[in-house]
Amino acid sequence: MSTKGKSITLSLEGIDQRDLFGPGSVYAKDLELRFPVKLVSRGNELHIFGKVEDAEQVESIIKQMIDHLAGGGILTEQALEYAIGIVINDNKPDNKPDRFDPSFEERIVLNNQHNSVRPRSEGQKRYIDAITHNDLVFSIGPAGTGKTYLAVACAVRALKERRVSRITLVRPAVEADESLGFLPGNLKEKIDPYLRPLYDALYDMLPSSRFDKFLSDGTIEVAPLAYMRGRTLNKSFIILDEAQNTTVRQMKMFLTRLGANSKAVVNGDVTQIDLPPDCPSGLVNAKIVLNGIDGIEFTYLSDSDVVRHRLVQDIIRAYDKAENQTRNKENPED
Repeated sequence: MSTKGKSITLSLEGIDQRDLFGPGSVYAKDLELRFPVKLVSRGNELHIFGKVEDAEQVESIIKQMIDHLAGGGILTEQALEYAIGIVINDNKPDNKPDRFDPSFEERIVLNNQHNSVRPRSEGQKRYIDAITHNDLVFSIGPAGTGKTYLAVACAVRALKERRVSRITLVRPAVEADESLGFLPGNLKEKIDPYLRPLYDALYDMLPSSRFDKFLSDGTIEVAPLAYMRGRTLNKSFIILDEAQNTTVRQMKMFLTRLGANSKAVVNGDVTQIDLPPDCPSGLVNAKIVLNGIDGIEFTYLSDSDVVRHRLVQDIIRAYDKAENQTRNKENPED
């Protein structure tokens, strides 16, 4: 590599540029949009044109991408976002590594498109590790961080490896009291829209014929939270989704369903609580009541772990900024 003024030349010897820059060079184009630089590939060299500071930042990002590929990783839009976040130090937690960790590429399962489902950020990796080593895990973070999808992937893996005999996916049907009576249709028609995200994740992991068989024989159960009362779930992988909308009483009821040789994952976003103002969230309460109990781990995901469209990160940050400004106006310092 050599640097001349406002141009940096990076060797791509031995690198498949289609893997590095994505289909149609989409990742290179994204970098040019995000930074005031021009990328020009000539043979086995990449020339980065721009102001020195900008060119050096992009050089560091591309080096992260190359190291990721060399470690056996697969570059995705989310991997690129993570590399950018590392280099520009944007909202970087103190314990976030300063380079890609190839262990992110540990496969959980293959989905129906034969793509590997893997953690795509340090936060997601900590989340998967917590599920692996604990019987009860709480995951708290904003939309798009993979809370539900990764938990379902872990459940499918546990079922395939016969570490559990069934998967139970649970979600509050509606807000706090789960009042379904006013909704049109039969019970299934009332409930299904609220459970659709769980169905979608399962359909992505299992062939439809196998999923339908598992549903019919009870190997997989997708149910509203109210259906859990009075049950004991043995040798099960249980996931409670949208847990921020459970009451304290509902959360206690759910957690005490855990039976022998079972594992439970509780997901929620405490910034999107739909309960009435005078009704405490069971998820928020659990953070206080259950803190420090051996075998229970709380994991926290942030906008840096978002794996949806890159705009979702910006949307989350914009709302957080607006909410903080409103809070500061309502509670000015004395």
